[in-house]
Amino acid sequence: MYDKKVIIIIGSPGAGKGTQAELLAEKLNLFYFETSQILEESWQKANKNDYLIVAGKKFYLLDEKKLFDKGILCSPMFVSSVVKKKIKKLAKESKNIVLAGSPRTLYEGKELIPFLGDVYGIDNILVLEIKISDKESIWRNTKRKICSSCRHPIPYTSETKNLKKCPKCGGKLITRTLDNKDVIKIRLEEYKKRTYPLFKYFKKIGLTIKEIDGEQSIENVSKDILKAIK
Repeated sequence: MYDKKVIIIIGSPGAGKGTQAELLAEKLNLFYFETSQILEESWQKANKNDYLIVAGKKFYLLDEKKLFDKGILCSPMFVSSVVKKKIKKLAKESKNIVLAGSPRTLYEGKELIPFLGDVYGIDNILVLEIKISDKESIWRNTKRKICSSCRHPIPYTSETKNLKKCPKCGGKLITRTLDNKDVIKIRLEEYKKRTYPLFKYFKKIGLTIKEIDGEQSIENVSKDILKAIK
């Protein structure tokens, strides 16, 4: 029997969810569950007629991709189905997980948290909220890059600003369409309207929530997260 653990990292775009999830996964031997990657894999080789049926409703994969590319959250029923299927597989492999940016809507939270509670135990779930301002979010997103091969995020710093290849795998660094200023503003509104209500639900069901100041160096944010977990 292993010690079960689920860490959920939530924050506005650019808060450093992916960066901190990667660090945690390495330090605590967790599976880094990147929801956006799981979603992208679902429509990567899809054609216009491919769909997923959830509760009798069809969700066309390329329609979900269009929402994603515009900065609008994908359909909650679709996301919940894809995420739960992957988590069920990980649980069978006895893998503890750190989720970055999931759940993202109240519907997904009400679907995912009870499911995680059944699989891992509700007392073994910790929520970390990384807080940054809208101004910081826009600045970070317009500056950052991501590896086209391994998806390793590259925050903008004096050391990374001229990088063209991923320091982990050598892949090409790109700027996502999701990270232009207009799309980021849409993503921030989506976060406030559709993700933030999750915290009221989390408190209602008794989940532990720890707030982290995200406007520090990556190293200091990581230190604060490790303190919060202990």
